[in-house]
Amino acid sequence: MPKLSIVIPAFNEESTIGQVVRAVLDAELPTDIQREVIIVDDCSTDQTAALAAVAASDLHVSLLRLPENRGKGAALRYGFSKATGDFVVVQDADLEYDPREYVKLLAPLLSGKADVVYGSRFSGGESHRVLFFWHAVGNRFLTLLSNAVTNLNLTDMETCYKMFRANVLQRINLRENRFGFEPEITCKVARLGVRIYEIGITYSGRTYEEGKKIGWRDGIWALWCIIKYGLLRFP
Repeated sequence: MPKLSIVIPAFNEESTIGQVVRAVLDAELPTDIQREVIIVDDCSTDQTAALAAVAASDLHVSLLRLPENRGKGAALRYGFSKATGDFVVVQDADLEYDPREYVKLLAPLLSGKADVVYGSRFSGGESHRVLFFWHAVGNRFLTLLSNAVTNLNLTDMETCYKMFRANVLQRINLRENRFGFEPEITCKVARLGVRIYEIGITYSGRTYEEGKKIGWRDGIWALWCIIKYGLLRFP
């Protein structure tokens, strides 16, 4: 029976981790799809690990811990290495992305049309919370530059919701430890020449007061990663 591995990197998300795991476990999947939930605690300094451990009492959930804070990319790399599913999806530990979207993301994969599916916050008619103008500009700018070097026509390269066939991930050597994961994996997926689909998703962004972590320095690093892995083609 096919399995979906849901990898959740978490750092200091005590206010949301429990709700996210419940939402992931409650999300409807096609009847023939099993689920595996892998929480990777990135050495949180609050109660995230303790709350995640409670969630991990469910048979479908496992908790991994990094001995030091290394960043989202490092946590995902570790989680991917432990995933046993036929498909793998990234799920942030906040409440910005809705696990009920898994069915939509899975559809092109299950039908045999796609190898990778991106959930776009900027395409389709789905709802999204209205927040930061300059974040939206930055996201679109980075997506444009990424498209220019990968020859893709994505609308949202920086989206969290990326779902892969496991055999695609196994062909990629990931290096980035922080938010550079997004442009790195996009460049490396593009190099493989696999079939990439994009589907509009809902989005409920949060403010910095609510725990948002990505900042302008991460945007500068993402730009470098586009050059590094797209133009310079670092392995």
